[in-house]
Amino acid sequence: MRTDSSPGTLPAREHLPAGAAGTPVLDVVIPVYNEEKDLGTCVVRLHDHLKRTFPYAFRITIADNASTDTTPQVAKRLEAELAEVKSFRLEQKGRGRALRTVWSASDAPILAYMDVDLSTDLNALLPLVAPLISGHSDLAIGSRLARSSRVVRGAKREFISRSYNLILRGSLQARFSDAQCGFKAIRRDVAKVLLPMVEDTGWFFDTEMLVIAERAGLRIHEVPVDWVDDPDSTVHIVKTATDDLKGVWRVGKALATGSLPLDRIGRPFGDDPRDRDIQDVPKGLARQLVGFCVVGALSTLFYLVLYSFFRQFLGSQIANALALLVSAVANTSANRRLTFGVRGRGGAVRHQAQGLVVFGIGLALTSGSLAALNAASSDPAHSTELAVLVAANLAATVLRFLLFRAWVFPDRDGSRQPSSTVVATHTPSSPTYTTAPRGHQPQGPLPQRPAHQPYAEGGTTTTTQFRAGEAADGTWRDATMQLQPVRPHDTDPGDAR
Repeated sequence: MRTDSSPGTLPAREHLPAGAAGTPVLDVVIPVYNEEKDLGTCVVRLHDHLKRTFPYAFRITIADNASTDTTPQVAKRLEAELAEVKSFRLEQKGRGRALRTVWSASDAPILAYMDVDLSTDLNALLPLVAPLISGHSDLAIGSRLARSSRVVRGAKREFISRSYNLILRGSLQARFSDAQCGFKAIRRDVAKVLLPMVEDTGWFFDTEMLVIAERAGLRIHEVPVDWVDDPDSTVHIVKTATDDLKGVWRVGKALATGSLPLDRIGRPFGDDPRDRDIQDVPKGLARQLVGFCVVGALSTLFYLVLYSFFRQFLGSQIANALALLVSAVANTSANRRLTFGVRGRGGAVRHQAQGLVVFGIGLALTSGSLAALNAASSDPAHSTELAVLVAANLAATVLRFLLFRAWVFPDRDGSRQPSSTVVATHTPSSPTYTTAPRGHQPQGPLPQRPAHQPYAEGGTTTTTQFRAGEAADGTWRDATMQLQPVRPHDTDPGDAR
């Protein structure tokens, strides 16, 4: 699978145009579970803040995931009192499940979420979504670990948070600073292709989404926040930490084996209109050069060790040929997998055969250099032989890279496509979700998800209907949309997160 140069399915980022009156630009989702005490205060405060400070139309969506107290009634009351507030009910728990379902159905171009306790100061909301509206970034996260952030929390939570982010940096090479702050936003066009690749339905949902986005080359904007810990939080720290570590292992394994189709969500080269007019720009060249140099350096060391070993009981020409042959096979295999991102056994024999042709060219260069050295000196020193071979190999390396890139591993369109697409089935319940301001008649169904199928491990492809329920006053008509199936364990009733 080629992941270095595919343009993916995302267009270049552009500034969002000013929407029509009543069309929400921002949809803030508040996932809740048994939050009857805090929900009303949270929503009223957030609504008042957005009314006073946010320059675009907005919507607040309460995502109630299987609450057993009076949270659904509180959500319905807020929906009836505030025109910009909508309620959404899921019959299964899981913050990740709630966010993915609501974000998938939303028609707003900017999707955000925050925790119900409003631990993050709301003054960071506009800086959070502004880079997404302007087209500068793909995702945005609040960071409690930025130097300019001001955070009030206990030593235990501070230690857990910093330890978790160190684990992410050490195991998944994550460069974002805070994975679990409940204050994030994403562009809808990015969410459409990114969410089907996220497997987790609980608290690890954030981390998995960010890791995949970062590995795919998407731009993540970080906003320093002022954050005050909620001492009454119902999060089970031990269970959440255990599930997060399992998620880190799963995602790390998927990245190591190349099973994540990251090329599906790549951005094109450059977002400036002048860049879009450039034709035949070599994509991925810098990364391939770095990978080729690393493999080449290791191959050269391997070759010199083999040559020194064979030279003890063979002549210089035979020792050189054998060492170069063995190192060439290893070099072709390493470049095939690491430099040019070709996975699987398909075409491996042909690649090795072409690599041997390249080996022959290198053999001619190095053998010719040795012949010239022997002609100049009847008994050259071993160190002199090695120096001549290093110089000859440097020249052969440049030619080898050009031949590998243009002939052995050319960047053909067909090579960017995964060999197979496998998706899992999902049959969600029919949650209630409204898509227009009160009194406004919707003009048609919600937008459909992309035509391509999401990646997953599992069964067959099915398409499910998502039915939007009517409002309390019955004035809105139903709307349906096509949802792409998501992960198989989304229907697992035993998910306690």
